[in-house]
Amino acid sequence: MTALERTFIESPIGNITLVLEDGKIVICEFSDRDTRVVRQLAKRYPGRPVVEIDAPAPVKTAFDAYFKGDRNALDILPSAPKGTPFQEQVWATLKRIPAGEVWSYADLADAVGSHPRAVGGANGANPCALLHPCHRVIGADGNLTGYAGGLERKAWLLAHEEYQIKA
Repeated sequence: MTALERTFIESPIGNITLVLEDGKIVICEFSDRDTRVVRQLAKRYPGRPVVEIDAPAPVKTAFDAYFKGDRNALDILPSAPKGTPFQEQVWATLKRIPAGEVWSYADLADAVGSHPRAVGGANGANPCALLHPCHRVIGADGNLTGYAGGLERKAWLLAHEEYQIKA
């Protein structure tokens, strides 16, 4: 059984935990939300050993560039979050939302042919925050709504990507 690899990235809004499988990021969570990482590992990778590694240079470079202002720098990183087929469809669709723009849950639902509540559930279960940018999904009224990393981080990320948050 091949071990998963775990590493950590520093960021201006808190450290980030990454878990890689065969060179692809399968989990990207803020480190202070470690219970989400533990749950995801237990659910999707039961019994798999996890080894600590230094962040691979391309991963570190991409995250550094993103937090220094290159809002598309993370797009090059390979990711493969595991979920149900519907969840994976929603998470793949999140990658279509350009940095600096947002979609409502209804927009996301339309894109996958589903219902806003269903995509909201899938969005909330997203194990690859930032890479599958669930922070770019907001309420139909333009207000920020749920984000597993916290609404303060969601607001920071959107401002960092030059989206003008509704006052």
